Amino acid sequence: MSTAPTSSVAADTLAALRRIAAALGQPRVKALHVPPPPAEGTRRGEFAALELDDGDLGLVYVLLGDTLARLRSGDIPAGLVGCTALRVAEGMTGHDTQDTQGDPGGHGDLTRTLGWAAGQALAHSLMRRAGWQPPPADDSLAGLAPGPGDHLGLVGLFGPLMERLVQTGARVTVVELRADLVGRHAGYEVTLDTAALAACNKVLATGTLLINDTLDAVLAHTRGARRVAMVGPTVGGLPDALFARGVHVLGGTWVTDPAAFTAALVAGAERRDAARKFTLVRGDWPGWPALLARL
Repeated sequence: MSTAPTSSVAADTLAALRRIAAALGQPRVKALHVPPPPAEGTRRGEFAALELDDGDLGLVYVLLGDTLARLRSGDIPAGLVGCTALRVAEGMTGHDTQDTQGDPGGHGDLTRTLGWAAGQALAHSLMRRAGWQPPPADDSLAGLAPGPGDHLGLVGLFGPLMERLVQTGARVTVVELRADLVGRHAGYEVTLDTAALAACNKVLATGTLLINDTLDAVLAHTRGARRVAMVGPTVGGLPDALFARGVHVLGGTWVTDPAAFTAALVAGAERRDAARKFTLVRGDWPGWPALLARL
């Protein structure tokens, strides 16, 4: 007996965005703001911002592979500016590898990256028009609060946070894609086996899992975790599909002054006065249908 394939996070999110975009009057892409290469020791160049004609922004991580280099060299799908945000968002599923004018573009992962940026911009437009904002963040770990007795699973190395996480006293297991990092390190262990997350009671991942299309595979091993958190600028879009699959809390960036934010982004400058961090717990999200009903 055959069964229907399970819908992905991207497919479920896109289905919601189709209804949202129609209700918003089909906003179009006004600009794509690309950061300069990140200065050594900083993370200021880690994400780009896609701007809609209604002023809302969608942020997305661009340091995976050669994404930033391609964007800075002008390797952007033809017709991006002026295209409906929904048309661009369709690329988030990974099934649409055509450019925005319908010709084979060969942009692959770049199309998915821009798709998530457009999806987030549409989500922000809905939230703004409905008069809703996510709560401010209390910490950079989305309230995970790891400690002795916890087994913390990390999807990818968290750079400067690793020392702090080890010092909490929690057992730390890192799932990585790089084979050269596998083994015991100072206070944590690195493995290539995603199934290792099944033994963790707390899990921390970044929104890059959306871009590289590995989120559904990761979440298949976190069902027994007491707390699953996703953080980073890419997780600022519709959270419904994430919450439905067992993610408990999101930590992202909420832009408060789009003009100042984009000016700082392209200059590689600090953006603290133009944005704030947020932490959104599953129970605090009203759901996109409720926000749509407010319009």
